[in-house]
Amino acid sequence: MNKRSLSRTVCIAGFWVAATFASPAQTFHTLVSFDATNGANPEYMSLVQGTDGNFYGTTESGGADGWGTVFKITPRGSLTTLYSFCAQTGCTDGHSPLGGLVLATNGDYYGTTSGGGFYGNGTLFKITAAGVLTTLHSFQGTDGAGPSGQLAQAKDGSFYGTTVSSGSVGVGTVFKITTAGAFTTMHVFQGTDGREPFAGVVQGTDGNFYGTTPTGGANGFGTVFKLTPAGTLTILHSFDQSDGIGPYGGLVQATDGNFYGTTYEGGAHSSGTVFKVNSSGALTTLHSFDGTDGGSPYAGLVQASDGNLYGTCVGGGANDFGTLFKMTPAGTLSTLHGFDGTDGAAAADGLMQATNGKFYGTTLGGGTNDTCPVTVFGVNGCGTVFNLSVGLASFVEVNPRSGKVGARVVILGNNLTGSTGLTFNGTAATFKVLSNTEITTNVPTDATTGTIKVTTPSGTLKSNIVFRVK
Repeated sequence: MNKRSLSRTVCIAGFWVAATFASPAQTFHTLVSFDATNGANPEYMSLVQGTDGNFYGTTESGGADGWGTVFKITPRGSLTTLYSFCAQTGCTDGHSPLGGLVLATNGDYYGTTSGGGFYGNGTLFKITAAGVLTTLHSFQGTDGAGPSGQLAQAKDGSFYGTTVSSGSVGVGTVFKITTAGAFTTMHVFQGTDGREPFAGVVQGTDGNFYGTTPTGGANGFGTVFKLTPAGTLTILHSFDQSDGIGPYGGLVQATDGNFYGTTYEGGAHSSGTVFKVNSSGALTTLHSFDGTDGGSPYAGLVQASDGNLYGTCVGGGANDFGTLFKMTPAGTLSTLHGFDGTDGAAAADGLMQATNGKFYGTTLGGGTNDTCPVTVFGVNGCGTVFNLSVGLASFVEVNPRSGKVGARVVILGNNLTGSTGLTFNGTAATFKVLSNTEITTNVPTDATTGTIKVTTPSGTLKSNIVFRVK
């Protein structure tokens, strides 16, 4: 089923929301309600934390020319528009960015637009933290069109992503692009092996790329696939409706080695599922939504520092405006928040856990400004940015997540000024504190795969992932 099939009309009242839950450690805040002038309707993206401690993202529409924006927002909710698309004649700089941004190891941000460019089929771009945008590639149609998912920077330093349509068959592609803009089509979907990938791909610890298509495959209900760096694609699973329909969101590889994801529909109650799948294709349905606990999860999941998985639902919940949820790797689900429209509606985007321990995300609609028309999910409002605290501690984030001895590594965090020690799985490393939110280091000799720890004046911070020494 097409992602635009959900129809629901909502009237949004106007006030800023700060909701406190029964648990004193769990709080939800709406930070910003978009008003079209500063962007509107962030869709299909997750925020990314920058080296300055702020968060960066995109909106599909709004901005100076109405064709979408790149924005920066502080942890407390001060929003700055960095770039408004279609600033160039003929929208050669692209328009309607859907997939958000990825922070590259060189400190710049990379993303896509689903339309515009020299051929009208979308673009790949680079943008600095100061808002200077460079178009790296304009899709011609034959090499793909309509990129909608987030890019992934792989171990080789290149970026990998997907297009929804075109290619020689017309049902989507997987591509690679270097930081210098050299473009390669990795795979052209044929329909039987999947169609119209909306999400990007993720590189597994085995070096292969894993992703989903919401349609196509053996039964027409979508697939999970594996792609080697050489471009050989294998279908790991074709959904059959009973185990889900339409995996629009991407995959996340958890610490147990399995990949976790969601389907928009299907399952026991026809309202979507959460599943896990291993690299051999063995799939387990962990949860089937029934509407009361959420419905129609459209984005992927994030594994947080507590080992649990967190995600969003477009619909369902107490008010039928969508939910935020937590799920254990074993499949136990807890609803954390039900949107009521004023604090957001249609959470079509994924969550991001910041190094302060809180989750940050966006909603496609809702909020306190009703200047935007009804969205594709049938809700009014321009959308919101929010945060959710469940009492998790601060940590440090590592970019990249693996490297050889001597490789440069950036450590992101909070309150890093005055740090006195840094270790890779117990091996001490020399480092430089660039700011309160950024440290640079190099993988030390004799380092082994494991947790990175930073000793700060207020205590020791651990990395949220295992750093893998190549």
